Amino acid sequence: MWKLLTVTTGLALSLAAQPPPRPVAAIDFQREIRPILSDSCFQCHGPDSSTRMAGLRLDLKATVFEVRPHGAPVVARNPEASLLYQRISAPTAARRMPPERAHKDLTPQQIALLKSWIEQGAPWQEHWAFRAPAAPLVPAVRNRTWPKNPIDRFVLARLEAQSLEPAPAADTRTLLRRVALDLTGLPPKPAEIEVFLKDTSPGAYERMVDRYLASPHYGEHRARYWLDAARYADTNGIHVDNYREMWPYRDWVIQAFNRNPGYDQFSIEQLAGDLLPNPTMDQLIATGFHRCGVTTNEAGVIEDEYAEIYAKDRADTTGAIWLGMTVGCATCHDHKFDPISQKDFYSLGAFFRNTTQAVMDGNVQDAQPFLLVPRQEDRADWERIASRRAALRTEMESMRTTAAADFRRWREPREPIATDQPLGDRSETLPAVPKFDAGKPFSIGVRFVLPLPPSDGRGSVAGDKTYVIAAQQNTKEKGRGWVLDVNGRLPGFRLIGDDGKSLDIRAGQSERLKPGTTNHVVVSYDGERHHGSLSLYVNGKAVTVQGRGNGALELPGSINTESDVVLGRAMEMGAVWGFRIFDRVVTESEAALLSQWPGVETGDEDAALTWFLVRKYEPFRKLAAELNSLGSEAKAIESRAATTHIMHEKPDSTPFAYVLYRGAYDQKRQRVDAATPAVLPPMTSDLPKNRLGFAKWLFTKDHPLTARVAVNRMWQEIFGTGIVKTVDDFGSQGEGPSHPELLDWLALDFRDHQWDVKRFYKQILMSATYRQAALATPEKLAKDPENRLFSRGPRYRMEGEMVRDYALAASELLAPQIGGPSTRPYQPDGVWEAVAMEGSNTRFYKRDSGDGLYRRSLYTFWKRSAPPASMDIFNAPTREGCTVRRERTDTPLQALVTMNDVQFIAAARGLAERSMEALAGFDQRLDFLATRVLARPLALSERQIAGKAFQDFRRYYDAHPADARKLLNVGENKPDPALPPAEFAALTMLANQMLNLDEVLNK
Repeated sequence: MWKLLTVTTGLALSLAAQPPPRPVAAIDFQREIRPILSDSCFQCHGPDSSTRMAGLRLDLKATVFEVRPHGAPVVARNPEASLLYQRISAPTAARRMPPERAHKDLTPQQIALLKSWIEQGAPWQEHWAFRAPAAPLVPAVRNRTWPKNPIDRFVLARLEAQSLEPAPAADTRTLLRRVALDLTGLPPKPAEIEVFLKDTSPGAYERMVDRYLASPHYGEHRARYWLDAARYADTNGIHVDNYREMWPYRDWVIQAFNRNPGYDQFSIEQLAGDLLPNPTMDQLIATGFHRCGVTTNEAGVIEDEYAEIYAKDRADTTGAIWLGMTVGCATCHDHKFDPISQKDFYSLGAFFRNTTQAVMDGNVQDAQPFLLVPRQEDRADWERIASRRAALRTEMESMRTTAAADFRRWREPREPIATDQPLGDRSETLPAVPKFDAGKPFSIGVRFVLPLPPSDGRGSVAGDKTYVIAAQQNTKEKGRGWVLDVNGRLPGFRLIGDDGKSLDIRAGQSERLKPGTTNHVVVSYDGERHHGSLSLYVNGKAVTVQGRGNGALELPGSINTESDVVLGRAMEMGAVWGFRIFDRVVTESEAALLSQWPGVETGDEDAALTWFLVRKYEPFRKLAAELNSLGSEAKAIESRAATTHIMHEKPDSTPFAYVLYRGAYDQKRQRVDAATPAVLPPMTSDLPKNRLGFAKWLFTKDHPLTARVAVNRMWQEIFGTGIVKTVDDFGSQGEGPSHPELLDWLALDFRDHQWDVKRFYKQILMSATYRQAALATPEKLAKDPENRLFSRGPRYRMEGEMVRDYALAASELLAPQIGGPSTRPYQPDGVWEAVAMEGSNTRFYKRDSGDGLYRRSLYTFWKRSAPPASMDIFNAPTREGCTVRRERTDTPLQALVTMNDVQFIAAARGLAERSMEALAGFDQRLDFLATRVLARPLALSERQIAGKAFQDFRRYYDAHPADARKLLNVGENKPDPALPPAEFAALTMLANQMLNLDEVLNK
């Protein structure tokens, strides 16, 4: 007995000496289980009912645990009883899931993880992104001295959990350069470096951050990211890819970031500024956001198909920017991975379909609806003129009532109105048509019936054909003469001079004529040979015209031709009459009289009253004269103004769409009204079911996505990668957040501080996380290779625009102007010509000169079919669609750009030239270069390397003076002839080498 007790006691002592079993780590469903189910199971057992197998959904908790005829897919704590585990671990391929045809194999580790999850009770959470963010507790950390704000505690808690330490703080000059680049996209100037280094008082770093936040270049830098998302470009994108004037929208974005309205207001104005009460010009310009999409005017396109393409682009763009969702995956079927149905997708797109924009863009730069944007110095006069013209028109209309008694007194003793000359002076009708002189004024008036469409079931095809109402052209002289026609139900006029060059105007989409109706058109020309010389009146009303692409063209030569006037060409079912020509400009009130002339001829009382007011009633004539004078002022302002595309809601319909079977434009199924995705909180009843209601819904307090998506994208701009790496996909196929609690804290903090964007950036820049040195250790490279834990400061290769702007700014070549038309800097020959179609007005690249060569890259003309070549090499998008995350590559072609491109050689020469003009010795000049390029002095070893390189270059150019001259004469700017060529060329090459350092090309 004693021996037994002894043995037993020894065994107990032995067991007690063993370490306790390690607790099994709790499995994170969102981070570890849902990605497996989404990637391997949802395609056949997810939201898409059309491909769902066995009626089983594994994306919903209710169906995952639901008991089916053979059991439940998941039985908590019992893997062997769970159908899911049985099938994924089945020994035979015929029973194993996923099936072989799915080409999705689960690894043994994934199968074991799913088993452990079930053993732990199969805890389930709905997808994190669809739950409204909840305020997390700011975590406690062991190192209490390091955090500077709550961001740091979230980051440090994760680092401590991984047994990692933060990197030490970056040095003062590195921080200054980093902040300057992150807030302005430009390197710090020497004076800015000096101010910061001399400020040794507390708060110096914060004051430096504030200075850059207040810089006008802040808005330029922020705008660059936004314009990628907005798919801003200077051409239409499809077919001939003609010029589209949109730069006022780009400038609005810059100014908005500098003004710093809340992100909510910034967004609402872009999505629905035109629907705000009494929208301002700036709010209308903002709506250009959804006019940035690609458009076409190709004759062979099917308009219904392109209407769907445009609607999809707007839904996809909105989904990426504000929802962080790949909503376009539900175009042809229900989303296979996220709870977005086809109905959801088309209901979302419906918000953006109820506009007056036509499918065909007319190949013009100002397709309707558009807005004239006067220069800033003209704005006050423009508003004064617009206000006074509106008041005059109201007063003139009221005279139809107030002048009634005078009209009766005048009419009673009078003989009938003479109807041979409507305006009192001479006018010509057929056949006595005078020859037109392009240097003299004239006007044409004509009445016509637009033909009805055919009755063969083809719809309104004929109503959209081109009909020549009146024309006088010589086809043997490239159409010299003039044409008044109706194209797509829109009246237009063209004057053709030498070599087929012309002035063209056409009424906007709001003036579309109805087939079968009688209409009257007056075209008036003042003889000044430019676009502003033409005015168009439709049925007595002045209309806004498109066609300002010819605004810079002066009509060349003669429009005179001996050809006959042709009326009603191709108008078999229509009619033309009342054709008159006047040898002067016709005013707006006179055009109204001409439109009523048949009534005058038949004795109609209302028409006779118009005649009386226009011809005889002095109070009316005085107002008309003032209106004409204001019109001349307005035209002068218009000639200097820009145009920009805007949104305009149809006033007589509500937003709707059709669900398209398999996404085919001609397979319309269920009609759906505008609505938000069912998985998200519904719009409240007080919100209108239009773009404005949708925009406001995005910023409701319980919305789970808008704030998260916004802060994540801004975080990406600073650190190179978002907290959610897939910034455009917060769904099941996207990557989960590296720091979910930090993401929610940032989102709520952003929302609760009035969506203040500048405050958000400042908060990041003030953190210790941001201020870390970009130093990696072997341990960090093993545990945090991509810096997703933020164990060190951000460091990555800058985008192409920043690389170019950096070089130009360092060399002081960068032109300081903010805003204005797009520019054409240096680019290799033949880039546009290689892709452009004949007839495109962006077929040939004509380089700018002077400051136009050295504006910020933000202002570079963006042709979608051939984006700026040097930026394209640095992964810039084509802007044919929304881009919220650029790829980042390192290729030899990029080195060829920075070492050999004309603008980089010009920058290096500019640096060398300024150093030689300012300073005498090599050491001083080297300091000059280092300060501007690196924002720091060179170490001794670096100075020795630079000195040797300079001497090598100097010896070469001493021996090869022709090569020195060739280098120094690259580009438009010519070198200072007083500087020694060999020394100048050697210093240029040294500056070029410094601009190509990794330290320079990386932030």
